[in-house]
Amino acid sequence: MLVQVQDSTDSFAERSLIDWLSGWGTVDSPHGVATVNCDLLYDGATYHFDAVVWTPTSCVVIDVAGLRSDRGGTLHVPLTGRSTLDGVRAQLEAADDRSLLERSREHTFAMQSWLAARGLGQRVVHGVALIVPFQRVPLQIDQKVQDPSFDVIVADDAEQLRHYFGVLAERESHRWTANDVATAFRGLGILAYLPAPQLLIEEGFLGPVDVTLWHGSPAQAEAEQYAEDLAELERTAGGRRFRTPWYSPWQLYPREAGDIDFGRALMRAIYALGIFVAVAWVLWFVITAFVTYGPG
Repeated sequence: MLVQVQDSTDSFAERSLIDWLSGWGTVDSPHGVATVNCDLLYDGATYHFDAVVWTPTSCVVIDVAGLRSDRGGTLHVPLTGRSTLDGVRAQLEAADDRSLLERSREHTFAMQSWLAARGLGQRVVHGVALIVPFQRVPLQIDQKVQDPSFDVIVADDAEQLRHYFGVLAERESHRWTANDVATAFRGLGILAYLPAPQLLIEEGFLGPVDVTLWHGSPAQAEAEQYAEDLAELERTAGGRRFRTPWYSPWQLYPREAGDIDFGRALMRAIYALGIFVAVAWVLWFVITAFVTYGPG
């Protein structure tokens, strides 16, 4: 997982999220790119996202909150109003005082609408309210609003969040390409944090790559080098696929650009006909010998 951090708040919950995402570097870990602390200006309003994670199959807006509690219990999370822990107001360290679900829904709908305005509306955006306890205590979630696009997750390590992304990957197909991610980064005004296309391809995002989307970013040179390497690879593969032997008519009497030589064309045709006759004669000889001297 590629993690891009902007102006870190250094909160406990944010540090935990960054550590978890950055630690996903194995083959079986979720793959993608995450941007922490970014803003979206849309329809006259500014939305602050704690984190946005793109994987090859999904886009997830994450709102994080730390939970200060030395005891466990059932955390009730309503759509509006305060979250409570066993009937007592939960001490949450969050960006504002709104309900976690209310904030998650607002941010997710804003991102979905913004993407739709850029031709990417067919991709579903998911919202996650991530609660990180300061201490390891047993907690259960009572999520008052059940919606498949919004989830509340309590996590004291990376496994709960890893499981969430694993479930998303199983039920969704490839939806995000490297170009889609580049388009989103440009629109969000975080072009400086856009990874090189080579890195996005390694994370599982599909191509082809439009190098112009990386123009103006620190990764522009890497993007152009990627395009050159890909073109060279295609030329090499094409040359190997259609290479003819040295004795072929097209090698002995090659065409020359901008020149029409009927003599060379005639020699090429006669030589090709001669090869055809020779091959046919050898086949006739082998078949005749087999019929004459073969068994039975």
